[in-house]
Amino acid sequence: MPNNQFVLIAILYTMSFSLRRVSKVARRWVPAVLFAAAPVAAPVAAQSAAVPPPTRVPTRVPIDHSAFDGLLRAHVTDGLVDYDAFRDAAAFRRYLTSLERVSLAGADDEEQLAFWINAYNAYTIQLIVAHGERESIRNIDRTLGVLRLKGPWSEPIVRAAGRTLSLDEVEHRIIRKDFKDPRIHFALVSAAKGSPPLRSEAYTGAELDRQLFDQGRRFLKDTTRNQIETPFPRLSPIFTYYRSDFGNSRSDLGAYLATWFDGETKKTLESGRFGMREIPFDWSLNAKAVTRR
Repeated sequence: MPNNQFVLIAILYTMSFSLRRVSKVARRWVPAVLFAAAPVAAPVAAQSAAVPPPTRVPTRVPIDHSAFDGLLRAHVTDGLVDYDAFRDAAAFRRYLTSLERVSLAGADDEEQLAFWINAYNAYTIQLIVAHGERESIRNIDRTLGVLRLKGPWSEPIVRAAGRTLSLDEVEHRIIRKDFKDPRIHFALVSAAKGSPPLRSEAYTGAELDRQLFDQGRRFLKDTTRNQIETPFPRLSPIFTYYRSDFGNSRSDLGAYLATWFDGETKKTLESGRFGMREIPFDWSLNAKAVTRR
């Protein structure tokens, strides 16, 4: 403490005790002066503050579809599924469980879309397995022979990314609403032979663009599902069901489909002058003919 502060304090104390006639207000003033004159100690925390170590951000674990990929390669051939093999595979049950625990935080759009396509296709297989259906998915959830309003697609069976959803909700409220890529209609498989063929591999974010383009090629050039390279084209009902996803007019649809064709077919599609007759949708189960176990 500086010497002049000691002197000031001594004088003030002397005055407070020697001046008996000083007013009460003055007597209260003395301690206030003493307090003001005293040096203020710096807070201990400010004196010894240290820069905290940087917070370690955990690395996000990539979404793993390798188990599903292995199952698809082993049990799907030319789009036909061995449902009995999926029923008996513990790896399939573990994969479904793993989908529920996935966090999509930080995943890019391609990885998220691949995740939801795989979830949709995997749980469609699980729907068939759970009900033991081997003829048509439309046999599930019938009431007195009449299909319910939404049928099998309304069951809340999908447990993925911490949510419980129906197949309809995955398709319409997530995939179609959030991603707006018409090629998803070449990848979502409703367990029917009229659907696009189920791939013998899982979708991944890194390969998604290639996979979706290849799915379009396979679906559009399969004459059991579409007959486009003819003078009078016939299309899958998918293009009627989801007309708005492919554009606002026949010309928009033709321009979109032309991407997968060459020559005169490409020119016809781009012109918008082509028929829109439908090929009847085949709802029979896309199952392999396998020996019963």
